Amino acid sequence: MKDVSNFDDFDVGFDIPAKPGMDEAEIQTPCLMLDLDALERNIRKMGDYAKAHGMRHRVHGKMHKSVDVAKLQIALGGACGVCCQKVSEAEVFVRGGISDVLVSNQVREPAKIDRLARLPKLGVRVLCCVDDPANVGELSAAAERHGTEVECLVEIDCGAGRCGVTTTPEVVEIARAIDAAPGLKFAGIQAYQGAMQHLDAYADRKAKIDVAVAMVKDAVEALKAEGLECDIVGGGGTGSYYFESASGVYNELQCGSYAFMDADYGRILDEKGERIDRGEWENALFLLTSVMSHAKPDKAIVDAGLKAQSVDSGLPVVFGRDDVEYVKCSDEHGVVADPGGVLSVNDKLKLVPGHCDPTCNVHDWYVGVRGGKVEVVWPVSARGFAY
Repeated sequence: MKDVSNFDDFDVGFDIPAKPGMDEAEIQTPCLMLDLDALERNIRKMGDYAKAHGMRHRVHGKMHKSVDVAKLQIALGGACGVCCQKVSEAEVFVRGGISDVLVSNQVREPAKIDRLARLPKLGVRVLCCVDDPANVGELSAAAERHGTEVECLVEIDCGAGRCGVTTTPEVVEIARAIDAAPGLKFAGIQAYQGAMQHLDAYADRKAKIDVAVAMVKDAVEALKAEGLECDIVGGGGTGSYYFESASGVYNELQCGSYAFMDADYGRILDEKGERIDRGEWENALFLLTSVMSHAKPDKAIVDAGLKAQSVDSGLPVVFGRDDVEYVKCSDEHGVVADPGGVLSVNDKLKLVPGHCDPTCNVHDWYVGVRGGKVEVVWPVSARGFAY
């Protein structure tokens, strides 16, 4: 593998979409482009918010899958560490120099448990989630085998309907088992309400999180009665972090998309009824695309189709323009409605992806731009690490 700290041996257009020092206009498309000024403002803003509200912020690495972005979030935003969803993702971040990593998911397959239990040998804090007493024994055996310590959070299903237990007695049962298990440490509770993050209305999101807060408070009080203190009560996303911060029980946020923003998150409304991409957060991630054909007078064909993005949350939005609209895509082509015929072949458009997480996972590189110049080129470090 080529040395990503030295781009001399990289060919633009084959190995990478651009090199530092190039003009923005020279970037090869389709590719992911970061507005570094906007990214840094978003990171600082969330960091300042967390600090002002006495919260830790554990940034969600599954969104960007980038060691470089995570390090920026730690340096500029004061993040305490990273959470991710898979053991292989955790390994990427640990090997990249991140010292506090939570797998905010269950780890059950024996080979994955073994790999997780080995990670603390690298001198890092490693955590995972548990929602089944049987998993406690599995994790404990692996930690003992490697002479390490794995910290565990009991996951509460507070409305997402996926992983997690639903009653306080279950939380207490699992927490007690973790506390008694060799090689494990009970670290607290994971209570992320993912299903409500994209509800448009502020009041609808609040109603959902109120249910979650009540569940978490009850569990924390029951654990205290058992002599079990929670170092971490984690949750909170880009659509809800202000609710968890005001709850009086959560102490760690796990926001991810705020740093980049996407079209789906941009549509949700804040307390004043305004879109959150029009003041609360800035669009920092773009899918840069070029017009490759304009044979039809009323539409332009661009080079970013399905293979360059995920459209599970809707089509991308053309950034900063209302005279053209991305309306359709196939494998290699995107169709942009151009009723006024304002676009020409080789014109570039900045698209705001419908869903940033899976879009980032289909690219190898981020091209960071400032003042019209390419400043950095970062690998999407954990791209494809899904096991």
